[in-house]
Amino acid sequence: MQTSKTIAALSTGSLPSGGAVIRLSGPTAFEAVERICGQLPKPRALALKTLKHPQTGEALDQGLVAVFPGPHSFTGEDCAEFQVHGSPAGVKAILSALTTHCDVALAGAGDFTRRAFENGKLDLTAVEGLGDLLAAETESQRRQALSRLEGGLADQIAVWRSLLLHARAEIEARLDFSDEDDVPFELPAHFVADLQTLAGALSAARATYDRGRIVREGFRIVLAGAPNAGKSSLLNRLAGSDVAIVTAEAGTTRDTKDVAIDLGGQYVTLTDTAGLRDTISLAEGEGIVRARKAMQAADLVLWLMAPGDAQPFPDMDRSVWRIGTKSDLDGAGPEVDLRLSALTGDGIETLLKRLESHIEGRLGASEASLVSHLRDRDALDAALGSVESALGRIEQPELCAEDLRRAADVLAALIGLMDNEAVLDRLFAGFCIGK
Repeated sequence: MQTSKTIAALSTGSLPSGGAVIRLSGPTAFEAVERICGQLPKPRALALKTLKHPQTGEALDQGLVAVFPGPHSFTGEDCAEFQVHGSPAGVKAILSALTTHCDVALAGAGDFTRRAFENGKLDLTAVEGLGDLLAAETESQRRQALSRLEGGLADQIAVWRSLLLHARAEIEARLDFSDEDDVPFELPAHFVADLQTLAGALSAARATYDRGRIVREGFRIVLAGAPNAGKSSLLNRLAGSDVAIVTAEAGTTRDTKDVAIDLGGQYVTLTDTAGLRDTISLAEGEGIVRARKAMQAADLVLWLMAPGDAQPFPDMDRSVWRIGTKSDLDGAGPEVDLRLSALTGDGIETLLKRLESHIEGRLGASEASLVSHLRDRDALDAALGSVESALGRIEQPELCAEDLRRAADVLAALIGLMDNEAVLDRLFAGFCIGK
């Protein structure tokens, strides 16, 4: 366990609130508690205490106090928590007393979680799972994040690394005796089959990335079409509020606008875009460029077509549905997959049901995917490439062993056994202060 300065921070939400939790971690955490509260409570037991200023003895607040001796704590260090009233002035006074008179520093973003990682309480995939859990807005996101936090991916990686290390041992043990004429270089009969099975497992895990990414980041639906096709009106209808400006003037929307909704327990991001047309307006032209980029990044494009719309259908490598809008108006509409009216609500429920069914089809089985971060996908790609290279170089044992080492190292880096400081800094910076 690493030795570091004691840190403290408010670990609950914005103030004022019904209650607030101030968290401490570090070698002098218990000394700080004694200076503020007097006698320490029993480990992992709440005790009602009056928190006092260390110098003046003035009462700062009254609340519940708990201490968690390391290494059996979240960070692996001595930790403590003050559960006090959610008063901005009260919390400020307690933190001021801790930092001014108790040799405690204010924590930065992710400091507590980083200490948990550095002290071996969490691996890097579990850290990411914790971050995903804190950001979860839907039930599917919660389940997927919790599976990752509880070590599902790390456990699988441990199995893969064990297979790789065993395979390397098989080769290197024979290389050590390669100068002995009476010791033939023969690998076990199951060696190639084991590597092929491992390659299949890595490939299968890699194939779940798209499903995991959709659950974690949300299914991206882009509303596109000609100006005045009804994109902003449909966005407002699906979002249940007037989040986008709607006027009769063509070209009102000049930028992309994202709105998140919960559709059948799945997180969905709806993106309104500028109408596609030729224009001399620089602002509208930039909006059209952004609209095309959003379409290319979408999981599904809803191409909206109003009655009399002659805008050509886009040729793109994304799922695209033709949606006929303004069905409440007279006039023949183009050939579409579904007609609706954002004004009257006609067809909206049908659209939502079709979208929900489509997303469920994309996600496949209900089991949470553990591969959901770009870092996961890249690591699995690299590991799979190295294993396939090893299979192609069985007759070159030195190179085969090197390929297996690279695959194992990539997987080790994924769980943080071989850390990259830049990756760690970026990851922990995404956590809130107090976590």
